[in-house]
Parts: sequence; C-alpha cells; structure tokens
Amino acid sequence: MTIDLRSDTVTKPTEAMIQAMTNAEVGDDVYGEDPTVNRLEQVAAELLGKEAALLVTSGTQGNQIAVLSHCQNGEEIILEEDSHIFYYEGGAVAALAGVQTRTLQGVRGALTGQQVAKAIRAKDIHAPRTGLVCLENTHNRAGGAVVTPEQMKDVYDVAYSRGVPVHVDGARLFNAAVALGVDVTAFTQYTDTVQICLSKGLSAPVGSILAGSRDFIENARWWRKKLGGGMRQAGFIAAPGILALIEMVDRLAEDHAHAKLLAAGLQALSLEVMPVETNIVLMDTAKTGIAAVDFLAKLEERGIRAVRFDDYLVRFVTHRHIGEADIRRTVEAVEHILTTVVK
Repeated sequence: MTIDLRSDTVTKPTEAMIQAMTNAEVGDDVYGEDPTVNRLEQVAAELLGKEAALLVTSGTQGNQIAVLSHCQNGEEIILEEDSHIFYYEGGAVAALAGVQTRTLQGVRGALTGQQVAKAIRAKDIHAPRTGLVCLENTHNRAGGAVVTPEQMKDVYDVAYSRGVPVHVDGARLFNAAVALGVDVTAFTQYTDTVQICLSKGLSAPVGSILAGSRDFIENARWWRKKLGGGMRQAGFIAAPGILALIEMVDRLAEDHAHAKLLAAGLQALSLEVMPVETNIVLMDTAKTGIAAVDFLAKLEERGIRAVRFDDYLVRFVTHRHIGEADIRRTVEAVEHILTTVVK
C-alpha cells in the first residue's frame, strides 16, 4: 500500500462529507439561491471574524480574486520571496491583475513591519503605488512555519498606518491556530482579507473561502464571475466544506504530532530537518550526496511518495490518512536508502 506524503491535498472526504453531499439542498449560486453555499459562507465568515465570505474553487483563485479586488492595474504588491502567490500561481498577479511584485526575504516566511515600511512606496511619479501587502500562514516553503499573531500585527499596523490593505494566504491558517492553541481570529484580526483552503488538512474534496468586509466580498463576487468561478448547484461542494470547518479543525493536531514524529525519526538517522511546527517536514539530503529527485525515486520503489522542493530538499506532508505505522514505515524506508545507497 502506497503512503502518500506529497501533500494534504490528497485527502479524501469523510463518510459524513459524502453523505452531506448526497443530501445537500441546492439552488443556483450565481443567483444567490443555493442555501448550502449561503450557509457555508455564513459559517466561514463567523469563524474567521469577518463580515462576509465567498466560496471559490481553489486557494489560487481566492488569492487572485483578492489581488484583483484590492489593486488597480499598474500597482505593486509586497510579498515574501518564497510565498505561494509569487512562487506557485503561474505569474497570475501579473497576467490577470497587471500588478508587479516586490518580494522581500523573510525569516521562516515571516516579514517584519520595518521591512514593509521600507518597501511601501512613497508618492513619486516614477514609482508604482503600493496596492497590497500579502502574507502567507502557515508558510509552505518555510516548512509549514507559523507566522505568529504578533508578527502579523507588526506588519498590519505599518500597512494600516500607510493606507495599504493586507491579505493573508491562509491556505493552512487553521494549522497555525491549532499549533499555537489559539482561535483563528487571533490571526485574522490583523488582516483585511483572508483565504483559507477547505481541501487540504480539513479534508473537503474541493474549494476555498475568501473572507473580508461586505463591500469587499461584493466586489470579489464580481471578479469571481469574470474568472469563470460562478457556480450553479454548488451546494454539493459547500456541504462537505461546512463539515470541514465544524468538525475537522481540532484533529489537525494529530497531523502535527505525526510530522514531529517523522522529523524525529529522520533526525535520528543524522539527516537535517527544518524545524517542524505544523504538518510539513522538509528533509535536506545534501550530506547524503543523493539528489532529491533520486531520493524520491528510491522512496517510490518502497511505496512512499513525497515531493522535491529543491535540488537536495524533500517535502513530506502529514494528513488524515497518515498514521504512526505509516511514519515508522517511512523512516524505515529512508534508513534502507541510507544504508544501501550512501557509501
């Protein structure tokens, strides 16, 4: 049996979610008549501490709608240099919103208020206007690192004082909240808009949420329609999303525990592992002399799937379908590779 540690996006819906999809009351969401979608958006807005929310097809679509709604063509957005919006969304902010990016080097994905203050453009006809600051929490390429509420406040206070809105790509924001043992609003109070994924560790089959003020979401709904995201009987998608938010948040702690167990096992094999705070484990293979692509091929031979993050960096992501036995088998597979390949 394959152990799939590539991403928490591989999670399947729970039986309760499948039943909810089967029994969902639906209508035409473009007309605002799907009661299950409306309920999901209400639940999400309340949980996130925002006035309103919008169901979107994916985290990328949610982030892009946020940029389109906040910015004007020709403006500049500030974001961390390894952030998902910059690194993994196909250059969409340039292609769709016509904005340019100003990337800053964070520390484990986190920016400081001082950095942002320096990067926000002064009024000058030679410079683009700063239209938005984007944060990511947890930060994927920083190994699932949590950007603390204090760090977010530091950035938000600076941006607010300069009249620049803040958007948070919170695809795994509930992981951050569970890791720190705080309510998710501890983070969202320091952002104007937030996107969260339903289809990662929360196990819904599809969909993300974009939340903000009522006026913002009204404009975002217009942009969603223009991007082809106006869905019809979307209650079949929304029903498992409601359960994802109500029933699946607390269990994320299990994923974090398994990630830390995996990290400890890899470290016991003298491998370098980035500090683990949530459900992502980054393993450095440089000292073994085995490139990430070759290490992954060896793991695949033993029924373990992960992904390459750099030439000598492998990413493992724990999720609902991964248990302690899977972690032990993964560590054993890595040990086998080290003892048979490394000289």
